[in-house]
Order: sequence, then structure tokens, then C-alpha cells
Amino acid sequence: MPRMIEQGWGRVINISSRAYLGNTTQANYSAAKAGLIGMAKALAKEEGRYGITVNCVAPGFIDTEMVKAVATYEISKEKAVQMQSIKRLGMPSDVADTVAFLASELAGFISGEVIHVSGGRFG
Repeated sequence: MPRMIEQGWGRVINISSRAYLGNTTQANYSAAKAGLIGMAKALAKEEGRYGITVNCVAPGFIDTEMVKAVATYEISKEKAVQMQSIKRLGMPSDVADTVAFLASELAGFISGEVIHVSGGRFG
């Protein structure tokens, strides 16, 4: 943060998860992701005067090698797609494109926000 304050510009982009809303059997993970969002919102208020924005990206079900390695992958994949408005899996590029936008000058007036990259799944 000191370097960003010194230059009067910066971007902090945290990768959270839609699990911050609460996931069964994942209280610890959900709490950690909710804490990350709380920290980002507080930092957005504290550091905005220095031209620094702070945001979170909350991916939903993203088709990665790690997710594919889970034993329940096929069932989880079908369930996720059913619960989403957009009927396909999220791709890593969907998250990367959102991060690139938040890092750009185009997002200079967006701070303290959580952007869901979840195909329209909010619950």
C-alpha cells in the first residue's frame, strides 16, 4: 500500500468466492471469504483518497483442473449449471477478464464492490 499511496494510484483486487454467502459444510471457507470482502470494503474507504481502488471478484463454479479433480465433479457441474442463468461452466478467462477490467483505468470509479463471475447464480 505505501507504494500505491506514494504514486497516488493503485488497484487491489481480491479473489473471493460466492461461498461468502454461506456454503453447507464449509463454514470456515465461507467465513474466510466473507472476511476478505469485509477487509476490501474497509480498505476501499480508507485508501480511496489516494486514488486506490479495492474490489473483490467472487467466482462461482469455474472449470479448472482443481475442480475437475474433485470426485463429485460431474454432479457438482450439473447442479451449478442448473442454478445459473447462463447455462455453461465458467472459465478461468471469465475471471481473468474481470480482473483485467478492475485493474484498468476503465474501473477507476469502482471501489468497495464484489463482482460475481457466476453465470447469474446469486443464492
